[in-house]
Amino acid sequence: MRLITEVAAETGIQEDHLELYGKYKAKLAPSLWDEIKGRPDGKLVLVTAINPTPAGEGKTLTTIGLAQAMNKAGVKTVAALREPSLGPCLGMKGGATGSGKAQIVPADEINLHFTGDIHAVTSAHNLLSAMIDNHIFQGNELGLDPQRIVWKRVMDMNDRSLRSVVTGLGDGNGIVRESGFQITTASEIMAVLCLCDNLPDLRERLGRMLIGYDLEGQPVTAGGLKAVDAMTALLKEAVKPNLVQTLEGTPVIVHGGPFANIAHGCSSVIGTRYALKLGEVVVTEAGFGADLGAEKFMDIKCRQSGLKPSAAVLVVTVKSLKYNGGAPKGELYAGNRAALLAGMANMERHINNLRKFGVPVVVALNHFEGDSQAEIQEVLAACRRLGVPAAISKAWAEGGAGGLELATELKKLLAVSDASSFAPLYENELDIPSKIGKIVKEIYHGADVAFSPAAKRSLALIERLGLSRLQVCMAKTPYSFSDQPRLLGAPRGFTVQVRDITLSLGAGFAVVITGSIVTMPGLPAKPAAEGLRIDEEGRLLGLL
Repeated sequence: MRLITEVAAETGIQEDHLELYGKYKAKLAPSLWDEIKGRPDGKLVLVTAINPTPAGEGKTLTTIGLAQAMNKAGVKTVAALREPSLGPCLGMKGGATGSGKAQIVPADEINLHFTGDIHAVTSAHNLLSAMIDNHIFQGNELGLDPQRIVWKRVMDMNDRSLRSVVTGLGDGNGIVRESGFQITTASEIMAVLCLCDNLPDLRERLGRMLIGYDLEGQPVTAGGLKAVDAMTALLKEAVKPNLVQTLEGTPVIVHGGPFANIAHGCSSVIGTRYALKLGEVVVTEAGFGADLGAEKFMDIKCRQSGLKPSAAVLVVTVKSLKYNGGAPKGELYAGNRAALLAGMANMERHINNLRKFGVPVVVALNHFEGDSQAEIQEVLAACRRLGVPAAISKAWAEGGAGGLELATELKKLLAVSDASSFAPLYENELDIPSKIGKIVKEIYHGADVAFSPAAKRSLALIERLGLSRLQVCMAKTPYSFSDQPRLLGAPRGFTVQVRDITLSLGAGFAVVITGSIVTMPGLPAKPAAEGLRIDEEGRLLGLL
């Protein structure tokens, strides 16, 4: 691992523009933006994947390996990634910094606390929560309806027991009301942090956030509570992007971490813009499969920021294709041509969906040691039939050298000046039900949308408040195109059940809650935290 000052210098960043957090990580000061903002942008490449499976697809790993490979191929490349959340790291997923020879480092510090950005979001969110309850206790000048407070509390840990709580119990402790906790990465503040342009824009967006309704049914925002300046103060360091490196010294900007099924699942606009000024190519990712992360990257992040992707990389694995084709989890290394061929329908749909945004696609076949050559060739042959370039990525085993084949295919796409004709899927002028229907029918290939009574009331409220121009952020299972986790492959003809629609006015979208999605995950039967330990030299073991 090299000193971060050395990595920065090779990227063209003077040490005066770094705010060091030890030897191996730093924040990028606003003074750097003043110096580089006039430079032309590099080309933006999104790495996404087919629907995730228990076998793992390696999207982050592929993003890191591809960035290393592009640099090895002579293209100055910067990666832009999300920050890991403690909830998944200590829960089901474990570390989120890649693995093998395609990692960002220092992995243990990035996965656990990093530079404190997520904790700052937690503090700012819960400050607002506390001020809401205190405002009601101290006389309720705004006339807030205690039963219509929509702002909950957050913590960066999976804890299902906190999904629903009652606050104010006990003499003198305020109004007794039902509330609950979300995981911090589901906080609207996290979404706002990752969509804002700068600190003033962050402050303005914080002021627009909906906290509840008054006794006459009118919306009340954080701006009315005089909490915004204090919240902005808590976030003034978190708004600065973080610089780290890969195992091969490739620069990586890691900033922000909104959940992909609850929020927009993309790293920050600020971090991406810094990266585009520093590299010829920027490789970024969006959470979960392309039906969630990529759709929100295109329809929310790119639309709001004006960013335009030049290409997309779709990560697939032999195992994940077989799983989507019906192979049991325990038999994914066994030969199963029928399941492999059936699962390719999932890959084909994601390819076609990405093309709907006018973005050219290359398939990255993430190689695992147990993959058979025959099955690898089946996948490559399917890609040829679909007219999409494909390459095997061996980044886990070989680092940048193992991604050179993929880098070569990507360079060919990027060399075509008019290859990308990016456009969002829907127009802002459509009403909310029409936007939802367009995503369900064109991206998920469902037949219809059913709105619960609660969702219909929310739609009526959105119409009454004149908020139909909001974008939509679909909160659904990542495991299926549908809202039913067990409906694998490429299902058609299903009806998506919308339970409710909530408003994220600061982030500029309406969150459409489908199926059984919750905003506070629970821990699995065997949490990843059980495997963590520290050796006698203070090294953290068992995280990755």
